Amino acid sequence: MKVLVVEDEKKIASFIRKGLEARGFTVEVAHDGDDGYARALTRPYDALVLDIMLPGRDGLSILRNLRERKRSVPVILLTARSELNERVEGLNLGADDYLTKPFFVEELIARLHAVARRAAGTPESLLGVEDLTVNLLTREVRRGERKIELTAREFALLEQLLRAPGRVFTRVQILEQVWGCDFDPGTNVVDVYVQRLRKKIDEGETVKLIETIRGVGYRLKA
Repeated sequence: MKVLVVEDEKKIASFIRKGLEARGFTVEVAHDGDDGYARALTRPYDALVLDIMLPGRDGLSILRNLRERKRSVPVILLTARSELNERVEGLNLGADDYLTKPFFVEELIARLHAVARRAAGTPESLLGVEDLTVNLLTREVRRGERKIELTAREFALLEQLLRAPGRVFTRVQILEQVWGCDFDPGTNVVDVYVQRLRKKIDEGETVKLIETIRGVGYRLKA
């Protein structure tokens, strides 16, 4: 995916750029609204990441003008937590999604994939890799013709891995995303759940999908 990031705070822009490029995205950055708007009008992008508060044209003005010109490129707005009215206005103007600062780059990546799937007309409810499929609505998991029963935590762990096949997640990242709590870094709960999930997903299969990256974490085979 080719993404334009319009963000005037250079540290945040750099953080986003590095995170997206590490996942294989092509990223361009504009630090003011006028430059961002000019790029969005004249260059093809798969998605825009657009801060609302910008020097020059503000993010909502850019969004409004793009939609008036019938530009349907997916737009994710970046907002401060206090900007409820701006978020509502942005969605009414045609924004596809929004994120409040601060955020994890993994969440931005997941939302970029989601808006890209919507733009392409691909159902968001289905995730899969190889012969593994997950229906997010019915919570049905299958490996080929085999139906797999998962606990809620196992399902959340598998969903995280499936949203970014090939990406290595550290134990801390998994704890933050799946458990949502600040656990003792020495806990082995992630390893226990990965082993449970691996037994259900990979046992008896020729192709093993859940991989351990020694000293780093885990990933789902791309």
